[in-house]
Amino acid sequence: MTLQPYRTLIVLLAAQCFGQTAAPILVLLGGLIGAQIAPSANLMTLPLAFMIIGTATTTAPASMLMARVGRKIGFLFGSGMAVFASLLAALGVYQQSFTVFCLAAFLIGCYLAFLQQYRFAVAESVAPDQVPKSLSILMLAGIVAAIIGPEVGRRFSSVEGLPDFVGSFLGLAVLMAMSFLVLLFFRDTEIKADTVEGVERPLGTVLRQPTVILAIASAVVGYTIMSLIMTATPVSMHELDQHSLDETTWVVQSHILAMYIPSLFSGFLIARFGVLRIIQSGFILMLVCVLVGWGRPELMHYFGSMVLLGVGWNFLFLGGTTLLTQSYRVSERFKVQATNDFLIFGLQAVGSLGAGLLLATSGWNGVLAFSLPWLMLLVAVAIYAKKYLVAPQH
Repeated sequence: MTLQPYRTLIVLLAAQCFGQTAAPILVLLGGLIGAQIAPSANLMTLPLAFMIIGTATTTAPASMLMARVGRKIGFLFGSGMAVFASLLAALGVYQQSFTVFCLAAFLIGCYLAFLQQYRFAVAESVAPDQVPKSLSILMLAGIVAAIIGPEVGRRFSSVEGLPDFVGSFLGLAVLMAMSFLVLLFFRDTEIKADTVEGVERPLGTVLRQPTVILAIASAVVGYTIMSLIMTATPVSMHELDQHSLDETTWVVQSHILAMYIPSLFSGFLIARFGVLRIIQSGFILMLVCVLVGWGRPELMHYFGSMVLLGVGWNFLFLGGTTLLTQSYRVSERFKVQATNDFLIFGLQAVGSLGAGLLLATSGWNGVLAFSLPWLMLLVAVAIYAKKYLVAPQH
């Protein structure tokens, strides 16, 4: 066992602990700030939609950039952009400019497209049989981010002499700068193609594989439903149901912890029971999340629903990512990864933007109901792909 796989994993784990705080801070505060400064209530979750649109539109450029200049330069570029975006968000809140704040959210989303490539960099640095466990370890950074991010957002939300929430994004800029410094220690991994794997196939041929379809569908459904419900929750709790900011922060933190704490064991579960069982478990947890949250939720209903949502997302996303890395050749990795992330975050934007519209027009239960067709889609894909999972295609 060489040192390089450990170095890659350790450096990216540390960088992600700081870098991943951008998402939970914006999730916690984006809708609240939008409710205060947006020109219409229907647009209050637009900053979160812009964040996800930024991620979706940058996945392909980020992947192609790193294919040309290497992952290290790409990661550093993304982190530098995150520092600038955090400062721009602070300026937008200070000026009460919804346009500037949405632009900053878009740039934060662009940065997150680079952050999403960390998992592929780790997968490329270890042996195939170590991929699930290595990805699980990387995802543990989300636990740290779930604690630090909302805490920085809440603790610095009221700074003397500054409008509310300006300090939150100044704190985020410091966290992004810390991630940049850690990434200076990252080294690009040399990838050697298997001499017997054959020529690079057209993208359409790769994407028509049942295993690829299930991998992408699992991650897409997990991210779309998670984004839909998570985006709506702070606004529903704080603005509509009048729960305190502390209670809302606790629920959001609990949800994000539930997204990543299962990474302590989900990689081992995949190795023990197989990726299909984990994807099926993720589906069941998502369905129970809808049932627990349905009706007129009290604080503990929000809590239970969001915890189930987080664990379900972990199983679907980790299962989908693991399956995807088993389904393409080395020479195909950048274009397949870019397509995968574009579909995930493009459709996640639908969930985020739809959250505000559904919440304003149909209420909390309308948000939950919109998730059910996505779950049925995943069931259909899993049934179709099941017989191909015994021997993943390469």
